[in-house]
Amino acid sequence: MSQVVLITGASSGIGKAVGEFLHHKGFIVFGTSRNPQNIAKTLFPLVAMDVRDSASIHQGVQEVLKRAGRLDVLINNAGVGITGALEELPSEEILNNFQTNLFGPITVMKAVLPTMRVQQRGLIINITSIAGYMGLPFRSVYSASKGALEIITEALRMEVKPFGIQIANVAPGDFATNIASGRYHAPLHEESPYKAVYGATLRMMDEHVDSGSNPQQMAEAIYKIILTPKPRVHYKVGAFMQKFSIVLKRVLPDKTYEKLLMNHYKIKE
Repeated sequence: MSQVVLITGASSGIGKAVGEFLHHKGFIVFGTSRNPQNIAKTLFPLVAMDVRDSASIHQGVQEVLKRAGRLDVLINNAGVGITGALEELPSEEILNNFQTNLFGPITVMKAVLPTMRVQQRGLIINITSIAGYMGLPFRSVYSASKGALEIITEALRMEVKPFGIQIANVAPGDFATNIASGRYHAPLHEESPYKAVYGATLRMMDEHVDSGSNPQQMAEAIYKIILTPKPRVHYKVGAFMQKFSIVLKRVLPDKTYEKLLMNHYKIKE
């Protein structure tokens, strides 16, 4: 029997690439989008879901169960970027980021766990970020929301193992997607004390995304995880130096690692 996969945020970027790859591998794929009626052409059906709205999540999951009769794999991919000096980020934008990147995935997991528990099997893959392993300047909120999802996954994974449910994190580095266009950017104010360094950092981040890896790598990695009977807790997918940065954070003294990041982002003491 073909496995049924639900991918949140699957109308573009990594979610779309993963969905199309799994579709070609014979999986029954459902994606989600806040406005599926605006998506002209897809290889797999999209159901309406806004991960910031618990009623929308419940309705979307129930629609998939009604159409497919089961749910074997959830890929929590929906997410949003945010950049800016913490001092200058509006509180409502910080809340929106956590609602999308953390509280939303938690609510989606809570919506699918009863079905997976009855099935006595299931797999949840949370898409986090290499940025979630470290506090990055001008990406503090994004790093925090993705890092929190990593920790939530570690805890929940132990809670649901007795029911035959597996959970894993996949942390991508920079991939060539449209994430930059949907990211909230704190405005570059002329009078801001952060203007020069934040402006330079913003340009650097956009260049990294533009020259990022092919999302196909994420699709292939997730496919392998689905085929793995007992997945690991954490997976990292991206350029060597992006993955190596996590190793450096683990082995270097805190101040040394902080200095490396400040040099990289050209922040002077």
